[in-house]
Amino acid sequence: MTGNESRVAIVTGGSRGIGRAVAERLAADGQSVVIVYAGNEAEAGKAVAAIEAAGGNAAAVRADVADETAVRAAFDLAEQRYGGVDVVVNAAGVMPLAPIAELDLDELDRVHRTNIRGTFVVDQQAARRIRPGGAIINFSTSVTRLNLPTYAAYAASKAAVEAISPILAKELRGRDITVNAVAPGPTATALFLDGKDEATVERMSKMNPMERLGRPEDIAEVVSSLAGPARWINGQTIYVNGGAA
Repeated sequence: MTGNESRVAIVTGGSRGIGRAVAERLAADGQSVVIVYAGNEAEAGKAVAAIEAAGGNAAAVRADVADETAVRAAFDLAEQRYGGVDVVVNAAGVMPLAPIAELDLDELDRVHRTNIRGTFVVDQQAARRIRPGGAIINFSTSVTRLNLPTYAAYAASKAAVEAISPILAKELRGRDITVNAVAPGPTATALFLDGKDEATVERMSKMNPMERLGRPEDIAEVVSSLAGPARWINGQTIYVNGGAA
């Protein structure tokens, strides 16, 4: 890849929330972005339109991140349209909340499929196809440290992501590819806010000494660094939570 060619990023879960903020930030950084979305075509279209309106390049493709055939097709699209893949961001995730004693085990299986298998499948394609100088950024959560009740299934799935990431970093030895995980704290997205009353949101916003919820843009800033200039950070989990944990 010459210096004149744009880097190319694939962002799963890129149609809404933190994923969309990441997609927009990487596009603003000059990267061509392929947004992978699970089912909301309208939101994916809005994300692509916002990037293009700001002068960036973007495309969207529907894929279940746990389906290796669909994920392979998303990588194919990125290579065919933009010439290759340099950055992969795994922002897709689901977060059903319930005490361990009450969680429907079908929900546990859904969390496992999307958050663990999905990350693994996307990382597998990234490991095979990403270009030298590239970066893989997985998503964990600060709940792995905060140990909040009702978050057991979600935190367990993200602890698996934290295990996968540094192992993949070592497996890619010699290829100039970094692999890190980003672990947000409470962040003002639909994924976090849905189902919480105002008192709960207020209490959780005070968990960090900054005394506010994170913004998707706060997380995107860290991903932007890991996706570009921060080449000496590798095999790490970066907690992005304003000091909550």
